[in-house]
Amino acid sequence: MSLGRQIGLVSRTIFGSRVGRRLYLVLAAIMLVVAGTAYGQIRLNLWNKPFYDALSRRDLRDFLFELGVFVLIAGFLLTLNVAQRWLVETLELKLREGLVLGLLHDWMAPRRAFWLANAGPMGVNPDQRIHEDSRKLCELSADLLVGLLQASVLFLTFAGVLWRLSNDFIFRFSERDYTVPGFMVWAAVLYASAGSLLSYLVGRGLIGRNAQRYAREADLRFSLVRVNEHVDDISLAQGEADERRRIEMHLGNVLAATRRIVRGHANLTWVTAGFGWVTLVAPILVAAPLYFSGKVSFGGLMMAAGAFSQAQSSLRWFIDNFSAIADWRATLLRVANFRQALTTTHEPSGFESRIAYSEGEPGAISIDDLQIVSSANADMLKESKVVVNRGERVLILGAPGTGKTQLFRALAGLWPWGSGSITRPQGEQIFYLPRGTPYMPRGTLREVLAYPLKAESFDESAFKRALYRLGLERLTPLLDTTHRWDRELSQDEQLCLAIARILLQSPPWVLVDGTFGSFDDDVLELVIDVFSNELQRTGVIHIGGPARAHPLFTRVLHLIKARRSAPGAAPAKEPGKRE
Repeated sequence: MSLGRQIGLVSRTIFGSRVGRRLYLVLAAIMLVVAGTAYGQIRLNLWNKPFYDALSRRDLRDFLFELGVFVLIAGFLLTLNVAQRWLVETLELKLREGLVLGLLHDWMAPRRAFWLANAGPMGVNPDQRIHEDSRKLCELSADLLVGLLQASVLFLTFAGVLWRLSNDFIFRFSERDYTVPGFMVWAAVLYASAGSLLSYLVGRGLIGRNAQRYAREADLRFSLVRVNEHVDDISLAQGEADERRRIEMHLGNVLAATRRIVRGHANLTWVTAGFGWVTLVAPILVAAPLYFSGKVSFGGLMMAAGAFSQAQSSLRWFIDNFSAIADWRATLLRVANFRQALTTTHEPSGFESRIAYSEGEPGAISIDDLQIVSSANADMLKESKVVVNRGERVLILGAPGTGKTQLFRALAGLWPWGSGSITRPQGEQIFYLPRGTPYMPRGTLREVLAYPLKAESFDESAFKRALYRLGLERLTPLLDTTHRWDRELSQDEQLCLAIARILLQSPPWVLVDGTFGSFDDDVLELVIDVFSNELQRTGVIHIGGPARAHPLFTRVLHLIKARRSAPGAAPAKEPGKRE
Protein backbone atom coordinates (compact mmCIF):
# COMPACT_ATOMS: atom_id res chain seq x y z
CA MET A 1 0.00 0.00 0.00
CA SER A 2 1.45 3.38 -1.03
CA LEU A 3 2.08 6.22 1.42
CA GLY A 4 -0.69 8.32 -0.17
CA ARG A 5 -3.22 5.53 0.22
CA GLN A 6 -2.21 4.96 3.84
CA ILE A 7 -2.70 8.65 4.62
CA GLY A 8 -6.02 8.63 2.77
CA LEU A 9 -7.34 5.63 4.71
CA VAL A 10 -6.47 7.12 8.08
CA SER A 11 -7.66 10.63 7.13
CA ARG A 12 -11.06 9.38 5.99
CA THR A 13 -11.42 7.50 9.26
CA ILE A 14 -10.62 10.60 11.34
CA PHE A 15 -12.53 13.25 9.40
CA GLY A 16 -15.46 10.92 8.83
CA SER A 17 -16.02 10.65 12.58
CA ARG A 18 -18.14 12.97 14.69
CA VAL A 19 -15.13 15.19 15.52
CA GLY A 20 -14.37 15.97 11.86
CA ARG A 21 -15.89 19.47 11.86
CA ARG A 22 -14.13 20.50 15.05
CA LEU A 23 -10.84 19.32 13.57
CA TYR A 24 -11.25 21.76 10.67
CA LEU A 25 -11.72 24.61 13.15
CA VAL A 26 -8.60 23.62 15.12
CA LEU A 27 -6.55 23.39 11.91
CA ALA A 28 -7.77 26.81 10.78
CA ALA A 29 -6.79 28.31 14.15
CA ILE A 30 -3.34 26.70 13.91
CA MET A 31 -2.81 28.20 10.45
CA LEU A 32 -3.68 31.68 11.77
CA VAL A 33 -1.26 31.28 14.70
CA VAL A 34 1.53 30.03 12.40
CA ALA A 35 0.96 33.00 10.07
CA GLY A 36 1.08 35.38 13.05
CA THR A 37 4.29 33.74 14.26
CA ALA A 38 5.87 34.17 10.82
CA TYR A 39 4.98 37.86 10.87
CA GLY A 40 6.50 38.21 14.35
CA GLN A 41 9.68 36.44 13.18
CA ILE A 42 9.96 38.88 10.27
CA ARG A 43 9.60 41.84 12.62
CA LEU A 44 12.23 40.30 14.90
CA ASN A 45 14.61 39.80 11.98
CA LEU A 46 14.16 43.41 10.83
CA TRP A 47 14.84 44.50 14.42
CA ASN A 48 18.37 43.06 14.16
CA LYS A 49 19.66 45.83 11.88
CA PRO A 50 18.81 48.94 13.97
CA PHE A 51 19.71 47.16 17.21
CA TYR A 52 23.20 46.03 16.12
CA ASP A 53 23.81 49.30 14.29
CA ALA A 54 23.01 51.19 17.50
CA LEU A 55 25.34 48.84 19.34
CA SER A 56 28.17 49.42 16.84
CA ARG A 57 27.66 53.26 17.14
CA ARG A 58 27.56 53.04 20.95
CA ASP A 59 24.24 54.94 20.80
CA LEU A 60 22.67 54.31 24.22
CA ARG A 61 19.37 56.07 23.43
CA ASP A 62 18.66 54.01 20.28
CA PHE A 63 19.96 50.89 22.04
CA LEU A 64 17.41 51.25 24.86
CA PHE A 65 14.63 52.08 22.42
CA GLU A 66 15.33 48.93 20.40
CA LEU A 67 15.33 46.87 23.61
CA GLY A 68 11.80 48.12 24.27
CA VAL A 69 10.80 47.11 20.73
CA PHE A 70 12.28 43.67 21.39
CA VAL A 71 10.18 43.25 24.54
CA LEU A 72 7.00 43.96 22.56
CA ILE A 73 7.92 41.57 19.75
CA ALA A 74 9.03 38.84 22.18
CA GLY A 75 5.80 39.19 24.20
CA PHE A 76 3.75 38.86 21.01
CA LEU A 77 5.68 35.76 19.94
CA LEU A 78 5.47 34.24 23.42
CA THR A 79 1.68 34.57 23.40
CA LEU A 80 1.53 32.89 20.01
CA ASN A 81 3.88 30.11 21.19
CA VAL A 82 1.58 29.31 24.12
CA ALA A 83 -1.49 29.39 21.86
CA GLN A 84 0.22 27.12 19.34
CA ARG A 85 1.19 24.59 22.02
CA TRP A 86 -2.39 24.47 23.29
CA LEU A 87 -3.79 24.12 19.77
CA VAL A 88 -1.31 21.37 18.83
CA GLU A 89 -2.16 19.32 21.92
CA THR A 90 -5.86 19.89 21.24
CA LEU A 91 -5.27 18.69 17.68
CA GLU A 92 -3.56 15.54 19.03
CA LEU A 93 -6.54 14.92 21.30
CA LYS A 94 -9.13 15.39 18.54
CA LEU A 95 -7.15 13.31 16.04
CA ARG A 96 -6.96 10.45 18.52
CA GLU A 97 -10.65 10.75 19.36
CA GLY A 98 -11.62 10.64 15.69
CA LEU A 99 -9.27 7.79 14.79
CA VAL A 100 -10.17 5.55 17.74
CA LEU A 101 -13.89 6.19 17.28
CA GLY A 102 -13.63 5.32 13.60
CA LEU A 103 -11.62 2.14 14.23
CA LEU A 104 -13.97 1.07 17.03
CA HIS A 105 -16.99 1.64 14.78
CA ASP A 106 -15.60 -0.77 12.19
CA TRP A 107 -14.07 -3.25 14.63
CA MET A 108 -17.28 -3.56 16.63
CA ALA A 109 -19.48 -4.02 13.56
CA PRO A 110 -21.51 -7.25 13.91
CA ARG A 111 -19.07 -10.19 13.94
CA ARG A 112 -16.31 -8.15 12.30
CA ALA A 113 -13.96 -8.67 15.26
CA PHE A 114 -14.50 -12.45 15.00
CA TRP A 115 -13.74 -12.49 11.27
CA LEU A 116 -10.65 -10.33 11.76
CA ALA A 117 -9.36 -12.54 14.58
CA ASN A 118 -9.41 -15.45 12.13
CA ALA A 119 -7.97 -13.54 9.17
CA GLY A 120 -4.30 -14.14 9.96
CA PRO A 121 -1.56 -11.92 11.43
CA MET A 122 -3.56 -8.73 10.87
CA GLY A 123 -6.05 -9.87 13.51
CA VAL A 124 -3.36 -10.25 16.17
CA ASN A 125 -3.32 -7.66 18.97
CA PRO A 126 -6.01 -5.26 17.66
CA ASP A 127 -5.93 -3.62 21.11
CA GLN A 128 -2.33 -2.52 20.48
CA ARG A 129 -3.24 -0.93 17.14
CA ILE A 130 -6.33 0.83 18.46
CA HIS A 131 -4.76 2.02 21.71
CA GLU A 132 -1.01 2.50 21.53
CA ASP A 133 -0.41 2.77 17.77
CA SER A 134 -3.31 5.19 17.30
CA ARG A 135 -2.13 7.39 20.18
CA LYS A 136 1.42 7.54 18.88
CA LEU A 137 0.30 8.15 15.29
CA CYS A 138 -1.93 11.07 16.27
CA GLU A 139 0.71 12.70 18.47
CA LEU A 140 3.40 12.38 15.81
CA SER A 141 1.04 13.50 13.05
CA ALA A 142 0.04 16.67 14.90
CA ASP A 143 3.62 17.63 15.78
CA LEU A 144 5.00 16.87 12.32
CA LEU A 145 2.10 18.52 10.48
CA VAL A 146 2.33 21.76 12.42
CA GLY A 147 6.13 21.70 12.24
CA LEU A 148 6.05 21.24 8.45
CA LEU A 149 3.46 23.99 8.07
CA GLN A 150 5.51 26.38 10.18
CA ALA A 151 8.73 25.50 8.35
CA SER A 152 7.07 26.08 4.97
CA VAL A 153 5.63 29.47 5.96
CA LEU A 154 8.90 30.63 7.51
CA PHE A 155 10.95 29.57 4.50
CA LEU A 156 8.69 31.38 2.04
CA THR A 157 8.80 34.45 4.28
CA PHE A 158 12.55 34.59 4.85
CA ALA A 159 13.43 33.51 1.32
CA GLY A 160 12.06 36.87 0.23
CA VAL A 161 14.29 38.68 2.74
CA LEU A 162 17.37 36.75 1.60
CA TRP A 163 16.58 37.36 -2.05
CA ARG A 164 16.39 41.12 -1.52
CA LEU A 165 19.65 41.17 0.45
CA SER A 166 21.63 39.14 -2.10
CA ASN A 167 19.78 39.99 -5.30
CA ASP A 168 22.74 41.78 -6.94
CA PHE A 169 25.56 39.71 -5.49
CA ILE A 170 28.60 39.51 -7.79
CA PHE A 171 31.59 37.24 -7.35
CA ARG A 172 34.80 37.26 -9.36
CA PHE A 173 36.34 34.12 -10.85
CA SER A 174 39.17 33.89 -13.41
CA GLU A 175 39.19 37.64 -14.15
CA ARG A 176 35.45 37.60 -14.84
CA ASP A 177 32.47 38.83 -12.75
CA TYR A 178 29.43 36.60 -12.28
CA THR A 179 26.06 37.74 -10.96
CA VAL A 180 24.12 35.25 -8.83
CA PRO A 181 20.66 36.68 -8.03
CA GLY A 182 19.55 35.62 -4.56
CA PHE A 183 22.66 33.54 -3.94
CA MET A 184 21.85 33.24 -0.19
CA VAL A 185 18.53 31.55 -1.04
CA TRP A 186 20.31 29.03 -3.27
CA ALA A 187 22.98 28.48 -0.62
CA ALA A 188 20.30 27.68 1.98
CA VAL A 189 18.51 25.30 -0.43
CA LEU A 190 21.72 23.45 -1.38
CA TYR A 191 22.87 23.21 2.25
CA ALA A 192 19.56 21.79 3.50
CA SER A 193 19.08 19.49 0.47
CA ALA A 194 22.47 17.88 1.04
CA GLY A 195 21.59 17.23 4.68
CA SER A 196 18.12 15.89 3.85
CA LEU A 197 19.44 13.49 1.23
CA LEU A 198 22.16 12.22 3.56
CA SER A 199 19.62 11.80 6.39
CA TYR A 200 17.35 9.74 4.15
CA LEU A 201 20.14 7.50 2.92
CA VAL A 202 21.42 6.86 6.45
CA GLY A 203 18.10 6.60 8.30
CA ARG A 204 15.62 5.04 5.86
CA GLY A 205 15.96 1.62 7.52
CA LEU A 206 14.41 3.03 10.71
CA ILE A 207 10.88 2.76 9.24
CA GLY A 208 10.94 -1.02 9.06
CA ARG A 209 12.83 -1.32 12.35
CA ASN A 210 10.24 0.76 14.18
CA ALA A 211 7.37 -1.28 12.72
CA GLN A 212 9.07 -4.50 13.84
CA ARG A 213 9.64 -3.11 17.30
CA TYR A 214 5.95 -2.20 17.72
CA ALA A 215 4.96 -5.72 16.70
CA ARG A 216 7.33 -7.22 19.28
CA GLU A 217 6.10 -4.79 21.95
CA ALA A 218 2.54 -5.95 21.26
CA ASP A 219 3.57 -9.59 21.72
CA LEU A 220 5.21 -8.78 25.06
CA ARG A 221 2.17 -6.83 26.24
CA PHE A 222 -0.17 -9.67 25.28
CA SER A 223 1.93 -12.25 27.14
CA LEU A 224 1.88 -10.12 30.30
CA VAL A 225 -1.89 -9.59 30.07
CA ARG A 226 -2.41 -13.31 29.47
CA VAL A 227 -0.46 -14.21 32.61
CA ASN A 228 -2.47 -11.71 34.64
CA GLU A 229 -5.75 -13.13 33.32
CA HIS A 230 -4.79 -16.73 34.15
CA VAL A 231 -2.71 -16.22 37.28
CA ASP A 232 -4.77 -18.74 39.30
CA ASP A 233 -4.22 -21.58 36.82
CA ILE A 234 -0.52 -20.74 36.50
CA SER A 235 0.00 -20.69 40.27
CA LEU A 236 -1.86 -23.98 40.79
CA ALA A 237 0.18 -25.66 38.05
CA GLN A 238 3.41 -24.12 39.41
CA GLY A 239 4.00 -22.77 35.92
CA GLU A 240 5.65 -19.51 36.96
CA ALA A 241 9.08 -20.55 35.67
CA ASP A 242 7.68 -21.56 32.29
CA GLU A 243 5.70 -18.32 31.97
CA ARG A 244 8.75 -16.31 32.99
CA ARG A 245 10.72 -18.05 30.23
CA ARG A 246 8.06 -17.12 27.67
CA ILE A 247 7.94 -13.50 28.82
CA GLU A 248 11.74 -13.29 28.80
CA MET A 249 11.72 -14.59 25.23
CA HIS A 250 9.30 -11.82 24.16
CA LEU A 251 11.35 -9.28 26.12
CA GLY A 252 14.46 -10.46 24.29
CA ASN A 253 12.71 -9.91 20.96
CA VAL A 254 11.75 -6.38 22.04
CA LEU A 255 15.29 -5.58 23.17
CA ALA A 256 16.79 -6.97 19.95
CA ALA A 257 14.43 -4.85 17.86
CA THR A 258 15.19 -1.80 20.02
CA ARG A 259 18.94 -2.34 19.68
CA ARG A 260 18.57 -2.20 15.89
CA ILE A 261 16.76 1.14 16.29
CA VAL A 262 19.50 2.41 18.65
CA ARG A 263 22.14 1.64 16.02
CA GLY A 264 20.06 3.42 13.40
CA HIS A 265 19.64 6.49 15.63
CA ALA A 266 23.39 6.57 16.34
CA ASN A 267 24.20 6.54 12.63
CA LEU A 268 21.61 9.22 11.96
CA THR A 269 23.04 11.41 14.72
CA TRP A 270 26.33 11.67 12.77
CA VAL A 271 24.35 13.53 10.11
CA THR A 272 21.93 15.58 12.23
CA ALA A 273 24.47 16.61 14.88
CA GLY A 274 27.15 17.27 12.28
CA PHE A 275 24.93 19.63 10.32
CA GLY A 276 23.85 21.20 13.61
CA TRP A 277 27.43 22.16 14.51
CA VAL A 278 28.14 23.51 11.04
CA THR A 279 24.94 25.57 11.25
CA LEU A 280 26.49 27.62 14.08
CA VAL A 281 28.81 29.35 11.61
CA ALA A 282 27.17 28.66 8.23
CA PRO A 283 24.86 31.74 8.29
CA ILE A 284 27.81 34.10 9.00
CA LEU A 285 29.98 32.40 6.37
CA VAL A 286 27.30 32.73 3.71
CA ALA A 287 26.49 36.36 4.58
CA ALA A 288 30.14 37.41 5.03
CA PRO A 289 30.74 38.23 1.32
CA LEU A 290 28.01 40.90 1.53
CA TYR A 291 29.64 42.45 4.59
CA PHE A 292 33.20 42.40 3.27
CA SER A 293 32.08 43.84 -0.06
CA GLY A 294 30.59 46.78 1.83
CA LYS A 295 27.02 46.13 0.70
CA VAL A 296 25.67 45.76 4.22
CA SER A 297 26.55 47.17 7.63
CA PHE A 298 27.29 45.06 10.68
CA GLY A 299 23.60 45.24 11.59
CA GLY A 300 22.73 44.21 8.03
CA LEU A 301 25.15 41.29 8.35
CA MET A 302 23.38 40.09 11.51
CA MET A 303 19.99 40.53 9.83
CA ALA A 304 21.15 38.54 6.78
CA ALA A 305 22.66 35.84 9.00
CA GLY A 306 19.43 35.64 11.00
CA ALA A 307 17.31 35.38 7.84
CA PHE A 308 19.59 32.68 6.43
CA SER A 309 19.45 30.79 9.72
CA GLN A 310 15.62 30.90 9.69
CA ALA A 311 15.40 29.84 6.04
CA GLN A 312 17.81 26.93 6.27
CA SER A 313 16.32 25.90 9.63
CA SER A 314 12.99 25.59 7.86
CA LEU A 315 14.61 23.58 5.09
CA ARG A 316 16.35 21.41 7.70
CA TRP A 317 12.96 20.28 8.98
CA PHE A 318 13.39 16.91 7.24
CA ILE A 319 16.88 16.41 8.74
CA ASP A 320 15.87 17.36 12.26
CA ASN A 321 12.71 15.25 12.22
CA PHE A 322 13.80 12.22 10.22
CA SER A 323 13.80 9.94 13.26
CA ALA A 324 10.26 11.08 14.15
CA ILE A 325 9.20 10.73 10.50
CA ALA A 326 10.46 7.13 10.44
CA ASP A 327 8.53 6.44 13.64
CA TRP A 328 5.44 8.09 12.13
CA ARG A 329 5.72 6.01 8.95
CA ALA A 330 5.93 2.82 11.02
CA THR A 331 2.84 3.60 13.09
CA LEU A 332 0.97 4.84 10.02
CA LEU A 333 1.72 1.54 8.29
CA ARG A 334 0.34 -0.49 11.21
CA VAL A 335 -2.80 1.62 11.67
CA ALA A 336 -3.51 1.92 7.93
CA ASN A 337 -3.13 -1.83 7.39
CA PHE A 338 -5.44 -2.47 10.33
CA ARG A 339 -7.97 0.02 8.96
CA GLN A 340 -7.85 -1.64 5.55
CA ALA A 341 -8.31 -5.06 7.13
CA LEU A 342 -11.37 -3.78 9.00
CA THR A 343 -12.99 -2.52 5.80
CA THR A 344 -12.08 -5.47 3.57
CA THR A 345 -12.30 -8.46 5.93
CA HIS A 346 -15.83 -9.77 6.03
CA GLU A 347 -15.30 -13.49 6.36
CA PRO A 348 -12.12 -15.57 6.49
CA SER A 349 -11.48 -17.32 3.21
CA GLY A 350 -10.22 -20.83 2.59
CA PHE A 351 -13.27 -22.99 1.81
CA GLU A 352 -15.21 -23.09 -1.41
CA SER A 353 -18.69 -24.11 -0.24
CA ARG A 354 -20.81 -22.15 2.25
CA ILE A 355 -23.80 -22.93 4.38
CA ALA A 356 -26.85 -20.98 3.19
CA TYR A 357 -28.37 -18.75 5.88
CA SER A 358 -31.82 -17.23 5.63
CA GLU A 359 -34.64 -15.87 7.78
CA GLY A 360 -38.01 -17.55 7.82
CA GLU A 361 -41.28 -17.37 9.68
CA PRO A 362 -41.13 -16.70 13.44
CA GLY A 363 -41.48 -19.66 15.77
CA ALA A 364 -39.22 -22.21 14.06
CA ILE A 365 -35.59 -22.99 13.20
CA SER A 366 -35.04 -25.21 10.14
CA ILE A 367 -31.84 -27.15 9.42
CA ASP A 368 -31.51 -28.99 6.08
CA ASP A 369 -28.67 -31.33 5.04
CA LEU A 370 -26.20 -29.56 7.33
CA GLN A 371 -22.52 -30.37 6.96
CA ILE A 372 -19.67 -28.46 8.64
CA VAL A 373 -16.14 -28.47 7.28
CA SER A 374 -13.00 -27.29 9.07
CA SER A 375 -9.29 -27.94 8.65
CA ALA A 376 -9.53 -30.83 11.15
CA ASN A 377 -13.08 -32.17 10.76
CA ALA A 378 -15.89 -32.80 8.36
CA ASP A 379 -19.08 -33.42 10.35
CA MET A 380 -22.76 -33.58 9.58
CA LEU A 381 -26.12 -33.95 11.26
CA LYS A 382 -27.38 -37.49 10.85
CA GLU A 383 -30.95 -36.16 10.54
CA SER A 384 -31.13 -34.43 7.17
CA LYS A 385 -34.36 -32.46 7.74
CA VAL A 386 -34.83 -30.81 11.13
CA VAL A 387 -37.45 -28.31 12.25
CA VAL A 388 -37.28 -27.05 15.84
CA ASN A 389 -40.39 -25.23 17.02
CA ARG A 390 -40.40 -22.60 19.73
CA GLY A 391 -40.71 -24.20 23.17
CA GLU A 392 -39.13 -27.44 21.96
CA ARG A 393 -36.00 -28.79 23.69
CA VAL A 394 -33.47 -30.47 21.39
CA LEU A 395 -30.27 -32.21 22.46
CA ILE A 396 -27.55 -32.82 19.85
CA LEU A 397 -25.15 -35.58 20.81
CA GLY A 398 -21.80 -35.78 19.05
CA ALA A 399 -19.89 -38.90 18.15
CA PRO A 400 -16.27 -39.04 19.46
CA GLY A 401 -13.99 -36.77 17.44
CA THR A 402 -16.73 -34.57 16.01
CA GLY A 403 -16.51 -30.77 16.19
CA LYS A 404 -19.38 -29.86 18.50
CA THR A 405 -18.10 -26.30 18.97
CA GLN A 406 -17.88 -25.92 15.19
CA LEU A 407 -21.53 -26.97 14.97
CA PHE A 408 -22.38 -24.32 17.59
CA ARG A 409 -20.55 -21.69 15.55
CA ALA A 410 -22.22 -22.85 12.36
CA LEU A 411 -25.70 -22.56 13.89
CA ALA A 412 -24.76 -19.12 15.21
CA GLY A 413 -23.51 -18.00 11.78
CA LEU A 414 -19.88 -17.62 12.85
CA TRP A 415 -18.61 -20.65 10.88
CA PRO A 416 -20.30 -20.72 7.47
CA TRP A 417 -18.12 -23.32 5.76
CA GLY A 418 -19.76 -26.52 4.67
CA SER A 419 -23.07 -27.16 2.94
CA GLY A 420 -26.79 -27.26 3.60
CA SER A 421 -29.01 -24.49 4.89
CA ILE A 422 -30.09 -22.95 8.20
CA THR A 423 -33.26 -20.87 8.44
CA ARG A 424 -33.62 -18.77 11.56
CA PRO A 425 -36.83 -17.12 12.79
CA GLN A 426 -37.14 -13.55 11.61
CA GLY A 427 -37.24 -10.92 14.33
CA GLU A 428 -36.69 -13.36 17.22
CA GLN A 429 -33.70 -13.11 19.53
CA ILE A 430 -31.42 -16.12 19.87
CA PHE A 431 -29.39 -16.18 23.09
CA TYR A 432 -26.00 -17.88 22.57
CA LEU A 433 -24.20 -19.55 25.47
CA PRO A 434 -20.76 -20.75 24.30
CA ARG A 435 -18.66 -23.43 25.95
CA GLY A 436 -16.57 -22.52 28.98
CA THR A 437 -16.84 -19.67 31.43
CA PRO A 438 -19.41 -17.13 30.20
CA TYR A 439 -18.33 -13.63 29.26
CA MET A 440 -18.81 -11.07 32.03
CA PRO A 441 -18.54 -7.46 30.84
CA ARG A 442 -16.90 -5.05 33.26
CA GLY A 443 -19.68 -3.10 34.96
CA THR A 444 -22.28 -3.36 37.65
CA LEU A 445 -23.95 -6.68 38.34
CA ARG A 446 -27.16 -5.16 37.00
CA GLU A 447 -25.41 -4.40 33.68
CA VAL A 448 -23.93 -7.90 33.56
CA LEU A 449 -27.39 -9.46 33.91
CA ALA A 450 -28.93 -7.17 31.28
CA TYR A 451 -26.04 -7.51 28.79
CA PRO A 452 -26.20 -6.73 25.89
CA LEU A 453 -29.47 -4.87 26.60
CA LYS A 454 -29.86 -1.76 28.73
CA ALA A 455 -30.30 -2.30 32.47
CA GLU A 456 -33.11 0.27 32.46
CA SER A 457 -35.18 -2.15 30.36
CA PHE A 458 -35.93 -4.31 33.41
CA ASP A 459 -37.61 -3.72 36.76
CA GLU A 460 -35.72 -3.95 40.04
CA SER A 461 -37.84 -6.91 41.08
CA ALA A 462 -36.93 -8.80 37.91
CA PHE A 463 -33.21 -8.66 38.75
CA LYS A 464 -33.76 -9.86 42.31
CA ARG A 465 -36.16 -12.62 41.21
CA ALA A 466 -33.64 -13.94 38.64
CA LEU A 467 -30.81 -14.03 41.20
CA TYR A 468 -33.01 -15.64 43.86
CA ARG A 469 -34.29 -18.30 41.46
CA LEU A 470 -30.73 -19.43 40.65
CA GLY A 471 -29.57 -19.44 44.26
CA LEU A 472 -27.59 -16.19 43.97
CA GLU A 473 -29.64 -14.14 46.42
CA ARG A 474 -26.48 -13.13 48.30
CA LEU A 475 -25.61 -10.96 45.29
CA THR A 476 -28.77 -8.83 45.37
CA PRO A 477 -27.16 -6.09 47.56
CA LEU A 478 -24.36 -5.86 44.96
CA LEU A 479 -26.55 -5.12 41.93
CA ASP A 480 -25.12 -1.62 41.58
CA THR A 481 -21.53 -2.57 42.44
CA THR A 482 -18.83 -2.67 39.77
CA HIS A 483 -16.37 -5.57 39.99
CA ARG A 484 -14.33 -7.92 37.86
CA TRP A 485 -17.11 -10.49 38.26
CA ASP A 486 -15.09 -13.16 36.48
CA ARG A 487 -12.65 -12.87 39.41
CA GLU A 488 -15.19 -12.35 42.18
CA LEU A 489 -17.41 -15.35 41.39
CA SER A 490 -16.63 -19.04 41.16
CA GLN A 491 -17.12 -20.85 37.87
CA ASP A 492 -20.39 -22.40 39.09
CA GLU A 493 -21.65 -18.96 40.15
CA GLN A 494 -20.71 -17.48 36.82
CA LEU A 495 -22.60 -20.25 35.00
CA CYS A 496 -25.62 -19.71 37.25
CA LEU A 497 -25.38 -15.98 36.59
CA ALA A 498 -25.52 -16.73 32.84
CA ILE A 499 -28.72 -18.74 33.37
CA ALA A 500 -30.07 -15.87 35.52
CA ARG A 501 -29.36 -13.56 32.57
CA ILE A 502 -31.42 -15.86 30.33
CA LEU A 503 -34.21 -15.95 32.91
CA LEU A 504 -34.21 -12.14 33.15
CA GLN A 505 -34.29 -11.57 29.40
CA SER A 506 -36.54 -14.57 28.56
CA PRO A 507 -35.40 -14.89 24.93
CA PRO A 508 -37.50 -17.01 22.57
CA TRP A 509 -34.45 -19.14 21.70
CA VAL A 510 -31.33 -20.37 23.50
CA LEU A 511 -28.42 -22.12 21.78
CA VAL A 512 -26.04 -23.79 24.25
CA ASP A 513 -22.62 -25.36 23.63
CA GLY A 514 -22.23 -28.03 26.31
CA THR A 515 -22.77 -25.76 29.31
CA PHE A 516 -25.25 -28.06 31.07
CA GLY A 517 -22.49 -30.65 31.34
CA SER A 518 -20.52 -28.29 33.62
CA PHE A 519 -23.18 -28.16 36.35
CA ASP A 520 -23.22 -30.27 39.49
CA ASP A 521 -26.26 -32.52 39.86
CA ASP A 522 -28.12 -30.25 42.27
CA VAL A 523 -27.45 -27.12 40.20
CA LEU A 524 -28.44 -28.94 37.00
CA GLU A 525 -31.76 -29.93 38.59
CA LEU A 526 -32.36 -26.26 39.44
CA VAL A 527 -31.54 -25.18 35.86
CA ILE A 528 -33.83 -27.86 34.40
CA ASP A 529 -36.59 -26.66 36.72
CA VAL A 530 -36.14 -23.05 35.53
CA PHE A 531 -36.38 -24.09 31.87
CA SER A 532 -39.36 -26.35 32.63
CA ASN A 533 -41.34 -23.56 34.33
CA GLU A 534 -40.38 -19.90 33.82
CA LEU A 535 -38.73 -20.58 30.42
CA GLN A 536 -41.11 -23.23 29.15
CA ARG A 537 -41.87 -21.17 26.01
CA THR A 538 -38.17 -20.80 25.17
CA GLY A 539 -36.79 -23.10 22.49
CA VAL A 540 -33.53 -24.76 23.52
CA ILE A 541 -30.88 -26.41 21.33
CA HIS A 542 -28.13 -27.91 23.47
CA ILE A 543 -25.04 -29.40 21.83
CA GLY A 544 -23.33 -32.16 23.80
CA GLY A 545 -24.28 -34.08 26.99
CA PRO A 546 -24.89 -34.66 29.76
CA ALA A 547 -27.07 -37.76 29.61
CA ARG A 548 -28.60 -36.92 33.02
CA ALA A 549 -30.19 -33.83 31.46
CA HIS A 550 -32.16 -35.92 28.94
CA PRO A 551 -35.48 -35.50 30.81
CA LEU A 552 -35.44 -31.82 29.81
CA PHE A 553 -35.22 -32.60 26.10
CA THR A 554 -38.02 -33.72 23.83
CA ARG A 555 -35.81 -34.81 20.95
CA VAL A 556 -32.24 -36.01 20.36
CA LEU A 557 -30.22 -35.35 17.19
CA HIS A 558 -26.83 -36.77 16.28
CA LEU A 559 -23.64 -35.18 14.96
CA ILE A 560 -21.56 -37.73 13.05
CA LYS A 561 -18.39 -37.79 10.97
CA ALA A 562 -18.70 -37.01 7.27
CA ARG A 563 -16.53 -37.82 4.32
CA ARG A 564 -13.44 -35.59 3.94
CA SER A 565 -14.27 -35.14 0.26
CA ALA A 566 -16.89 -32.68 1.40
CA PRO A 567 -16.69 -29.08 0.26
CA GLY A 568 -13.67 -27.03 1.11
CA ALA A 569 -10.24 -28.09 0.06
CA ALA A 570 -8.07 -25.46 1.67
CA PRO A 571 -7.58 -25.26 5.44
CA ALA A 572 -8.55 -22.15 7.32
CA LYS A 573 -7.17 -20.73 10.54
CA GLU A 574 -9.01 -22.06 13.56
CA PRO A 575 -10.74 -19.53 15.81
CA GLY A 576 -8.88 -18.51 18.90
CA LYS A 577 -5.41 -19.33 17.57
CA ARG A 578 -2.88 -16.52 17.39
CA GLU A 579 0.02 -16.20 15.07
